[in-house]
Amino acid sequence: MKRYRKKLPIGIENFEELIKEDFYYVDKTGFIAELLHSWGAVNLFTRPRRFGKSLNMNMLEKFFSLEGDKSIFDGLEISKEAALCEEYMGKYPVVSISLKGMDARSYELAFQMAVQIIRSVLLNVQYLLESRALSEQDKEEYRKLIDHQMSEAVFCNSLKVLSELLEKHHGTKVILLIDEYDVPLAKSFENGYYDQMIDLIRGLLGQALKTNNSLKFAVLTGCLRISKESIFTGLNNLKVRSITDVRFDEYFGFTDAEVQALFEYYGYANNYDTAKKWYDGYRFGNTDIYCPWDVLNYCDSLFDDQDAQPENYWINTSSNDAVKRFIQESAHTAIKREIECLTAGESVTKEIHQELTYPEMYQTIDNIWSLLFTTGYLTQRGKAEGRRMHLAIPNLEIRDIYITQIMNFFQENVREDGDTLNHFCDALQNKDAKNVEKIFTQYLRKTISIRDTSVKKEMKENFYHGILLGILGVKSRWSVSSNREMGEGYADLLVEPDTGDLGIIIEVKYAHDGNLDAACKEALKQIAYTKYEDALLDDGVENILKYGIACYKKRCRVLVTEHKNDI
Repeated sequence: MKRYRKKLPIGIENFEELIKEDFYYVDKTGFIAELLHSWGAVNLFTRPRRFGKSLNMNMLEKFFSLEGDKSIFDGLEISKEAALCEEYMGKYPVVSISLKGMDARSYELAFQMAVQIIRSVLLNVQYLLESRALSEQDKEEYRKLIDHQMSEAVFCNSLKVLSELLEKHHGTKVILLIDEYDVPLAKSFENGYYDQMIDLIRGLLGQALKTNNSLKFAVLTGCLRISKESIFTGLNNLKVRSITDVRFDEYFGFTDAEVQALFEYYGYANNYDTAKKWYDGYRFGNTDIYCPWDVLNYCDSLFDDQDAQPENYWINTSSNDAVKRFIQESAHTAIKREIECLTAGESVTKEIHQELTYPEMYQTIDNIWSLLFTTGYLTQRGKAEGRRMHLAIPNLEIRDIYITQIMNFFQENVREDGDTLNHFCDALQNKDAKNVEKIFTQYLRKTISIRDTSVKKEMKENFYHGILLGILGVKSRWSVSSNREMGEGYADLLVEPDTGDLGIIIEVKYAHDGNLDAACKEALKQIAYTKYEDALLDDGVENILKYGIACYKKRCRVLVTEHKNDI
């Protein structure tokens, strides 16, 4: 009989749905108590994407709101705080908005989207029009707010006015929740209307947070801590809780104990070590943290196949522009060496500035380091020394993003060296192993090497394989097949120049002990043993060159034989 198990909450951001529909829940309700014990009038939590910010915000809304079923908190950690629950649970009008959907190509469209977000909240409280506690003038103010032709001035004042009206009606102050406050700024920067958007968001937050006497407290979330001078001017009651803060460190993302418990619950305890290598490694405050999005998706894949391999689930949830820009800086020798250290699993010490504006992010390489840290592409190792931090790539998943961007950058730029690449291809088809080795070595020295001792030999070979593919791409008329089934195995590369009478088989080996000659001979031996040439012979190609290419860090060795010479 199959054992019952709860559903995995992949992409579920509605707390009540998660509890009532019997999804697996990693209890983060202790966040509520911590928030109330360490009181702040305005609280900003900055965390990378996919670490549970939106679910936590919805949890806060369900807890404090006058409406809803409070039984969903029964048995959870917060229920142990009887006094807090008695004082705060279900006692406040809550205004909750999310700005994560504000992705528009123009300011005009973005503003229309912002108006719709505010109006959706306003339309949920139309009972204000029947309120005996509100004057006719108050109700007229409310009517102005729900007008779809809302002006920018009315928009900027909307949350403050709504708070005042709700306080008058309910007789208690309002809790304001703003999720992903910085998304409109990111999108406006990408699309060229940043100055207009920064003025709009500054106006909205300034009125709602700084001069709002009807506010009990506010919580904001975002990926970046936008500099106070840029958006929170004059807001003296702001508490920023970033990834370096010890307080609240365990409430965004999964802790190691939580991941172990999850895998044991679903019967996948044997996959825990793999999950740790791929998705652990973030350091928030004093706690090691996993990305929950990845853990849940990996666990879900095991439902279908208990031998499923871990995947990079994070890479398609963003443009990864920060890593792209960073790799582009590798033209500078010092940066290239630092990237090589990071991909090798080592750390690099840098001064980090967590407060940035979007226009500043890519202005200097120092700012890019800070951006990579705050957005989760790098994490902290050990203790910071003031602003100086020891930075490292968190895990294998994020490392895979770096490797992907390194290869993309190489392939985008490789065609700039057309003459050299043509010389390489000429040497390849002319059985000139010496020049193939010489030119390939030059390219290895130019690109960022992958030398992590913890990475499997096959993964290292894939890196060199990718560089060869990029170089051969200069010959648009050549047929280049990668990992094609031939004979009794799979050839790394099969190249058929446009002459039509030549076939080239290439086997790449990584010389893990540095013995390039032995690795080259092993590559040629594999070509012979697996009879890669049979498929070419069947196609009538009799002129066949077999290349063994061995690599170690930035060195390579090339040997070549011809089919007719094999016995």
